[in-house]
Amino acid sequence: MQTSDSQARPVLLVTRRLPEAVEARAARTYDARLNPDDAPQTAPSLVERASGAAGILCCPAEKLTADVIGALPDSVRILATFSVGTDHIDLGAARARGIVVTNTPGVLTDATADTALLLILGAARRASEGESLVRTGGWTGWTPTQLMGTHLGGKRLGVFGMGRIGQAVARRARAFGMSVHYSNRSRLPAELEEGAVFHADPEAMLAATDVLTLHCPATPQTHHWLNAARIARLPRGAVVVNTARGSVVDDEALIAALKDGHVAAAGLDVFENEPNLHPGYRGLPNTFLLPHLGSATVETRNAMGFKALDNLDAFFAGQEPPDRVA
Repeated sequence: MQTSDSQARPVLLVTRRLPEAVEARAARTYDARLNPDDAPQTAPSLVERASGAAGILCCPAEKLTADVIGALPDSVRILATFSVGTDHIDLGAARARGIVVTNTPGVLTDATADTALLLILGAARRASEGESLVRTGGWTGWTPTQLMGTHLGGKRLGVFGMGRIGQAVARRARAFGMSVHYSNRSRLPAELEEGAVFHADPEAMLAATDVLTLHCPATPQTHHWLNAARIARLPRGAVVVNTARGSVVDDEALIAALKDGHVAAAGLDVFENEPNLHPGYRGLPNTFLLPHLGSATVETRNAMGFKALDNLDAFFAGQEPPDRVA
């Protein structure tokens, strides 16, 4: 979006510190209110900082509930979230106020899929236990039975949610000799399945799954989807991986299964109520835990920011934003 010196640039509130290249572009185009200290935003501080802003470039850490959206100044016309997921935004409340909402799909597929494979490998091969042994000085040398994990070749990967990221994980898993099963709202065309076995009933998929990877959105229907009953359908010794949203997993049920060995290991990058994850995970040696870094590469985070700005530019140019969700 181009502006002349005689035109007032739209005020854009950027809620958190973003990559340098993204902030530089935002500052060139907008009267950008940046957050150089990366201070977390409470609801009152966000509303206060939004005074006079025409747009907000927000992040998943901000919970834009109906109350927060209702309290935003009338000047706010668009929310561009630095994420694919929109569960932190009350889309209905935004629509009711006539506020456009956009997200950043597509650009973080590969980075998140790579992280899912990292979690699968780390959990299956007991990487967290091994690193701890080395770092704490407890390693006394190689032994034949030390930290024996699970070999992925020949195992069955179950993908719950076969969208862009699920498909990218499946492609990577095949390189390790895994077969792929999946459950999705609708069956994919054969060219996208690439030989994967479709299960219309996700319950049936669980019984055919040695490694379960979750890639569904956070919705009321998927809240605590992986509960005790579904975990019981997995073969004993299965591995569970989550790079979707923490709320998809019933923490108490997964922790119990990790303790009794029904689930051999879990690799988790997302948590319910993060960063205040369930404390039960921390004490379990068979968990491989990451701090929500699925998309955390320089290239991906830049691309996410640029996509958010592309949506903002289109909106303020009077065009339909390409990634509008509300």
